[in-house]
Amino acid sequence: MKLRSYMLIGLLLSLLLSTAPISGNLTNAATPTTVTPVSGLALSQGVQKTVLDNGLTVLTKEVHTAPVVSVQVWYKVGSRNEGKGENGISHQLEHLMFKGTKERPVQFGRLFSALGSQFNAYTSYDETVYFGTVQRDKLEALLTLEADRMENALVGPEQLTSEKRVVISELQGYENSPGYRLSKAVMQAAFPNRAYGLSVGGTKADVEQFTVDQVRNYYQRYYSPENATLVITGDFATEPTLKAVKETFGKVAPRPKQATSSPEAKQVENPANTPVANKAPIVLKQPGSAALLEAVYPLPDIKHPDVPAIDVMDAILTGGRSSRLYQALVESGLASSVSGSAAELLEPGWYEINATAAPGKELTKISQVLQQSLAKLQQQPVTTEELNRAKTQLQASFILSNQDITSQANQLGYNQTIAGDYHFVEKYLAAIAKVTPQDVQRVAKTYLNLDKQTIGFFEPTQADGQQAAGGGSGRTVENFSPGKPVDPAELAKYLPPATSATSSSKQALPEQFTLANGLRVLLLPDHSVPTINLNGQIDAGTEFDGNQKSGLANLTARNLMNGTKTQNALALAKTLEDRGAELDFSASREGVIISGQGISTNLPVLIQTLGDVVQNATFPADQLELTRQRALTSLKVQLDDPQTLARRVFQQAIYPDNHPFHSFPTADTFKSITRDDLVRFYQEHYRPDTTTIALVGDFNPTQVKALLNKTFGKWQVKGKPPTLNLPKVDLPTTLTRLNKAIPGKAEAITYIGYNSISRKDPRFYAAMVLNQILGGDTLSSRLGTEVRDRQGLTYGIYSYFTAGINPGPFFIQMQTAPQDADKAIASTLALLKQVREQGVTEAEFNTAKRSLTNSYPVELANPSDLASTILSNSVFGLSPKEIREYPQRIESVKMSDVQEVIQELIKPENVVIVTAGSPPTVSKGD
Repeated sequence: MKLRSYMLIGLLLSLLLSTAPISGNLTNAATPTTVTPVSGLALSQGVQKTVLDNGLTVLTKEVHTAPVVSVQVWYKVGSRNEGKGENGISHQLEHLMFKGTKERPVQFGRLFSALGSQFNAYTSYDETVYFGTVQRDKLEALLTLEADRMENALVGPEQLTSEKRVVISELQGYENSPGYRLSKAVMQAAFPNRAYGLSVGGTKADVEQFTVDQVRNYYQRYYSPENATLVITGDFATEPTLKAVKETFGKVAPRPKQATSSPEAKQVENPANTPVANKAPIVLKQPGSAALLEAVYPLPDIKHPDVPAIDVMDAILTGGRSSRLYQALVESGLASSVSGSAAELLEPGWYEINATAAPGKELTKISQVLQQSLAKLQQQPVTTEELNRAKTQLQASFILSNQDITSQANQLGYNQTIAGDYHFVEKYLAAIAKVTPQDVQRVAKTYLNLDKQTIGFFEPTQADGQQAAGGGSGRTVENFSPGKPVDPAELAKYLPPATSATSSSKQALPEQFTLANGLRVLLLPDHSVPTINLNGQIDAGTEFDGNQKSGLANLTARNLMNGTKTQNALALAKTLEDRGAELDFSASREGVIISGQGISTNLPVLIQTLGDVVQNATFPADQLELTRQRALTSLKVQLDDPQTLARRVFQQAIYPDNHPFHSFPTADTFKSITRDDLVRFYQEHYRPDTTTIALVGDFNPTQVKALLNKTFGKWQVKGKPPTLNLPKVDLPTTLTRLNKAIPGKAEAITYIGYNSISRKDPRFYAAMVLNQILGGDTLSSRLGTEVRDRQGLTYGIYSYFTAGINPGPFFIQMQTAPQDADKAIASTLALLKQVREQGVTEAEFNTAKRSLTNSYPVELANPSDLASTILSNSVFGLSPKEIREYPQRIESVKMSDVQEVIQELIKPENVVIVTAGSPPTVSKGD
């Protein structure tokens, strides 16, 4: 069972392939005592379950920590329910659910956007979920819209034809990833006769053949109240909300009774009792660069009593740097990354192990060491230290992944829909606490059996090419297209009204102070959840690299946790992982980003570890070499990813060679960097007077100040910090077009833009309003309406002003089939010219401002996002009051401000255009 936010799987899968999961805890797991159980009561306490007369299950939970509410509708239908020739129909229907209803024949994304909702949907193996989080006065409007499309969705020829093309583009985008292709082959071999063996998104062959009747019948069979759970969490009153639910969802009639079982045989045997013949590895030899391994082992369903022990086993194998497989494969230099996950579903699922080979290492050797590690787990009981660490990570990840109301609603919906009981997590966590070393050994013997293993190798065929991070096949993550262009003023007749104006409860402001050595601190106590969110930035980013040593800032940041004067890498890892805490460093263009998280009782450990590594890092030579090899693999991954390669080429095209934003690491620069280079960079750039730390969470400010002074007070440096004088960046005098072909890619990624503004530019707020109209929201933007919906040329198109401390790029990004790239680019340029010549309408202007201001409180409801926003405002040199005043600044933007920004910042004749991926082709008839 994955207690971490289930919605993140698809978005972060590529990250999960390169970093092992780390979570938080409540106890010190390094001691040989049993771990104190973490109760799931905090989640289910206050939940009221109501079943309407039509069979709809409703879960409500009041959480009055922020003036927002989350509404989620969980349908108990996914790819598990699809029959022969129907692979992907659940996903196709999910797309169609945004195309409007009989009473509201308008793209629902526009309606949600007008409400300021943070919304999306996904399809998985067992469920299809629609979710939105809004200000509390928009709750009834969300209920009205969700009830409407449960019963009245438009599933017709026009809707199906347009969304088929979008879905196929989405599927082709997944095919860009060797990891996705390997996973697809392994899963089909592991489960040849089960729907779980097919990717959730579907196959192009099946999608192309879907008929209106086929999809409509599927909708009428499964989208029925008795097959759904409605979850509402947040700042609302239960009784009037239930009344509103009955007035909206209560009117939805149940569908005529039909069989809703999976087309698979219902009696799927326990995988422990069904040995299969040992299979030779599946080998894919295709364009790419990094070699990949994936191994799959059948597991029981989510209600099986072995599930808690299986998850403890997974944490022991892959839960952080101290885990067995990380030590055996990554620390040994065989692999650049390893990860594991247990898919425990309605029907028997699987355990999956993924590894990416280090440069020059053989997959057969990685497989051999993997099998040795699994055999050792089967033959010898785990240590008490390992057991307690694993339990701590699992238990505390529950707390850390449920800090905000959206995540809490998601957890409740998952428990009710998949496990059949919203109290499930209470029993699960109690069972985790009781797992013994013998239990772990037993489940390892039972399930990690060679006779049941399906293993696959991806062996790249291009020596210098690169491979993209795996996309996975278990979850679709959507970016929906808008429908026919509709004047925003016309949305009013389709948009349910808000109940009342949201009260102007002011956002609390962080306390800001500076230590004697210049270290800046921002503190915002929040006692609603016993957690800590730490964000920080040190002015030691890649802008200081220089072209000859590009990658230096990155290697320095990634080696901070590899040892200090008093602790080696493993000791540092155990210090955090024994407590379930997390502390990471990554170099961005304008600084090194610090991210930390943990249970509030472990704040001292987080701060002390942070203080140790920024003051006392030793950069051991052996660890530097391992990090260098991982960086080289990561570089290959990035250069094989059309999106990353396109952004790199785009950035280098708009900034001259002597500009710090031009430099990107290469294999040669990574190889040229020495330990002395790291030590020098560390001594020059890691300084208290260039460091900012933001803390949001459950702490006492007075105690934290004392802790910070004690930890960082002796951190002293001489002289002034290094500075950069950035050269002036001129726009290209003419339009520039660059193409970068990558073998083996089905879709292309295009960037269009040029250098633009900084965050402190007075035009920033008007630019945000303009961007919202232009491409900030694919569902309601001009670009989305024209290029994606009307012409069907792209799966996703967005625009951004990446305004930082220094001016950053304005760009438009899109994914297209190679034969559609030229058309999509031409349409985008035409639209930019239209905006420049004709401006925007008053209705567009007002809708954009309303959407931005309505969504802002929703964004701040997540403590982690709140900490990040507080930090960014400080780093950008903004007032601490910015977090409260941002909506007012957006509201104060005038139409004349936007029209002025259009003339000054929209330059279609000066754009740089970069397309990477599948070689461009010409459509027939063009």
